[in-house]
Amino acid sequence: MPTTPTTIQAAPTAAVTFTDETLHKAAGLAADSYRPLWTGPSGEESSGEAVARHLDATRALLDQRGWTHLYRYDTPATAHIPADDTGMTVKDMLRALLRLVRDETAAHTPPLALNTALREVGTTDDGDTDTDYIAMSVLDVVVQARTGSDTARCTPWSERQGRTYEDITTLLTAGARFARTYGPGATEANAA
Repeated sequence: MPTTPTTIQAAPTAAVTFTDETLHKAAGLAADSYRPLWTGPSGEESSGEAVARHLDATRALLDQRGWTHLYRYDTPATAHIPADDTGMTVKDMLRALLRLVRDETAAHTPPLALNTALREVGTTDDGDTDTDYIAMSVLDVVVQARTGSDTARCTPWSERQGRTYEDITTLLTAGARFARTYGPGATEANAA
């Protein structure tokens, strides 16, 4: 009897939420961590507000550029470069090369994956290498608190099939709220 292959489809996921209870649990995970959450690769501490600003800017960047669950390099090729350079003059080769560079650096702005957007904000006035690193760590503990898995990480979480842009913006908003509430410089009233 022949068998018919079955197609497995991802089950629709419910809207992701990050409650105050989840953020409180994330604060407990951060406190129990083997390394200080708010210290970046420079060895210096960043304020909760600086990390929140980085996360807010990441959301704004994704609003502007768009989000994709996986990074893909799919720039459309517009320059034709012959496979055999024997028929080209040096001038023609340079023109082709310059055209290729121009096409690659032109206004083509593909959507960004979460980790790429976080890294890009780290090169702006809204962040730096430390806030990029800490923001990623903050999102990790928030995802760990939500999933109950101590090995969960925000990048694979954001790349799951069925993940939506709304899920990503909800995570970024929750991360910024967590940073403002539990990060260095937060008032005791916020954390209570």
